[in-house]
Amino acid sequence: MAYEYAIALTGSIATGKSTVASLLALNGMRIIDADTISHEILDASAPWVLETFGKEYLRLGKVDRPKLGTFVFSNAEAKKTLEEFLHPKIQEEILKRSSKQDRLKFPYLIDIPLFFENSNYDIEDSVVVFTPAEVQLERFMKRNGYSKEESLKRIATQLPIQEKKERATWVIDNSGNLKHLQQECEDFVAIIKKKYLK
Repeated sequence: MAYEYAIALTGSIATGKSTVASLLALNGMRIIDADTISHEILDASAPWVLETFGKEYLRLGKVDRPKLGTFVFSNAEAKKTLEEFLHPKIQEEILKRSSKQDRLKFPYLIDIPLFFENSNYDIEDSVVVFTPAEVQLERFMKRNGYSKEESLKRIATQLPIQEKKERATWVIDNSGNLKHLQQECEDFVAIIKKKYLK
């Protein structure tokens, strides 16, 4: 069975998912990162990007990801085209890596930003990195330098973080400082070990 020991790690833009993934890895959890896989596939697909979107989205023969990102976020048709091209390839690669992890018979995380939005993965358990919506907006604006309007537009492409929190099996709270977040991650790993190392 695919994803037998998988736990989906998800959240929303600027809730701190990447930081949590790093902290969980430091605590011994194994992680498959959908974003990294997506970047690898996109980078290898420069000819397709050239043919589909034009040469202005390439830089020195490579995909100009920030420029392409800005374009697809403001163009629903282009976003759909990109996702229809990328998602099956990402899924296939995740499935391949997941099969290897399942052989070890111990939980591992699959970092999937749009886990609840796309429902592409038959994974029972999930952990959501939660930050209150107002803190999320503040962090996103600070991190990316976008206006409030542009930030809200990007955040609105995903389900509200509160809804994800309610649907999650576990929640890692990232509304405090880094010390608080480290403790949250350690507590989560302890729960997983207690559940599976009997």
